[in-house]
Amino acid sequence: MFYEVELLREVAVLPENLDQDRLVSTRTVVTRLLEDLLREKADKDLGYFLAVTGLKRIGKGEVVDTSGDVFFPVVFNCRMFLPCKGEIMEGVVHHIYRLGVFLRCGPINYVFLSARKMPNFRYVAGESPVFLNEDLAKIEKDVVIRFNVLGVRWIEIRDDIRKEFVMLASLEGDSLGPLTLPGPDGLDL
Repeated sequence: MFYEVELLREVAVLPENLDQDRLVSTRTVVTRLLEDLLREKADKDLGYFLAVTGLKRIGKGEVVDTSGDVFFPVVFNCRMFLPCKGEIMEGVVHHIYRLGVFLRCGPINYVFLSARKMPNFRYVAGESPVFLNEDLAKIEKDVVIRFNVLGVRWIEIRDDIRKEFVMLASLEGDSLGPLTLPGPDGLDL
């Protein structure tokens, strides 16, 4: 689900980013805000930070005595993406295994579609494994799949995954499965 939210953040500006008059430009504060959001990537309750859509105000900066950093309260609008159970989404296959496939869907890198949740599809092993059904619909690497979200989980830190949502998917339902896109290569630009 996409939505907009108004947020308040404390943005730290390092002393070396101050000009000779000890002033900070709006550009410096906004750049630092965007860097912070890019590094943070997502929030458990709000979802993924997609875009800053508006800057409401930048408050008066306060200097921290010990470091010399200047902290500015910034109020801004941000477009968010929070996946929800039951939502219909589309993703691209990036790994195929006997037990199912992994999809990518926007900022979400780990969407698992179990072979048990792909009715009428069977696994075909080989150099480039695929899932086929009796209508010869094929699930292979780089194919776009429309799926139903069965579950969403927030992962704070686990192995190489940091601050991510992971999802379980299903093809059980109407109009779900591999999509045929217009154009000779599947993309109509």
